Amino acid sequence: MKIVNPATGAVVADVATDGAAAVRRKYQAARAAQPAWARVPLKKRLATIARFRERIVAMHETLARTLTQEVGKPVRQARNELNGLLARIDFFLAESAKTLREEKVHADAGQKLEERITHEPLGVIANISAWNYPYFVGSNVFVPALIAGNAILYKPSEYATLTGLHIAEMLREAGVPDDVFVPVIGTGATGAALLRQPLDGVFFTGSYPTGAKIAAAAGRKMIKVQLELGGKDPVYVCEDVDVNAAAAGIADGAFYNTGQSCCAVERIYVHASVYDAFVAAFVAEVKGFQSGDPLDEATYIGAITRRPQLDVLKKQVADAKKRGARLLCGGHAVKGKGNWFEPTVFANVDHSMLLMKDESFGPIIGIQSVADDAAAVALMNDTEYGLTAAVYTPDRRRAEKLLAQVNAGSVYWNCCDRVSPRLPWSGVGHSGIGLTLSTYGIQTFTRPKAWHLRGV
Repeated sequence: MKIVNPATGAVVADVATDGAAAVRRKYQAARAAQPAWARVPLKKRLATIARFRERIVAMHETLARTLTQEVGKPVRQARNELNGLLARIDFFLAESAKTLREEKVHADAGQKLEERITHEPLGVIANISAWNYPYFVGSNVFVPALIAGNAILYKPSEYATLTGLHIAEMLREAGVPDDVFVPVIGTGATGAALLRQPLDGVFFTGSYPTGAKIAAAAGRKMIKVQLELGGKDPVYVCEDVDVNAAAAGIADGAFYNTGQSCCAVERIYVHASVYDAFVAAFVAEVKGFQSGDPLDEATYIGAITRRPQLDVLKKQVADAKKRGARLLCGGHAVKGKGNWFEPTVFANVDHSMLLMKDESFGPIIGIQSVADDAAAVALMNDTEYGLTAAVYTPDRRRAEKLLAQVNAGSVYWNCCDRVSPRLPWSGVGHSGIGLTLSTYGIQTFTRPKAWHLRGV
């Protein structure tokens, strides 16, 4: 399989892939190795992850540049992802012991009865990860899963294969046995072979259509499933905002990582009384974003990782124009080597347009005027997705009232495109099922075992 730099079209590497027989052998090795890993004291498993953290720090620049070369992410943003990864690992190291400890929930001396709960590892799980934030998305699964005593068959996206191999190498160097964290390399066919194994859990990040197929297959096996899927994340800008500050923050939320974020802002609703001012400030902000070589420190807009996504963006632009939207900047794929699309902003949009209904996953946004709060909430909820939603206003009470009515797994007041390890990451509707992060995202890699103990 050739690894291609999406910014230049050049081949970065050529890697061997795993066929069905290789996937089966890797599964069998992981199944055999998992019980011994689960018996390793939790303190030692935590120490292993701490050493993994040390390897990330030591290899920081190499990891960042590899990530940039294979996904087109601006190198400063690649470094930001690695820095954020350290904080997530710190959270898991600090919280796992008390989250996974045995719980005594009831005792009755008269009946000599005790009830307690232990948290047992699931066993062997598949972690089918994503390319847009491979360190974030992957570590949300494999770090707490390893701490909890599971073995992991880790399939990186084919667009982030080299990063996946870096992760496996660093975990081995930290002391995780080879057969406890096993990289599975390939495209969709390799992923399908992985899902045919008798796994104990599947943790997937990707598109809704693929997630739906995984859910159907896993349902027949009655195994644990977590799906982080798409989003069409809305923001509502109230009339009492500082227009320039709101525009700057929301533009960053929409275009960071070239719009290729699960929780990127994909729809903007603005109170009619400040609509024109907001649009002007927003477009000025976007026009200041620098596109170019992702390895250039000044670059903010990088390449589109997957070439087929260019067709999605072109289709949304054509549809918006046809239906009467006003193009304010961008709107075209950039000719030449690599996968590039201009930062694009539309005004006068509505929900008849693909731009406001289908996930874009690129540097494109539509801004719609609304008459009042009720209209904004109705439009924010007019979607099959429900990952994140945000409200911008200085009035906290108003914001919380509005956000309580929005169907989303995460809600934001005066911020957006933000993930915290302390809070659960989950979605509503086509945005997925299950969760990662928070203490719930540690326990999700275990099954509770109920103990009824009666003395004689």
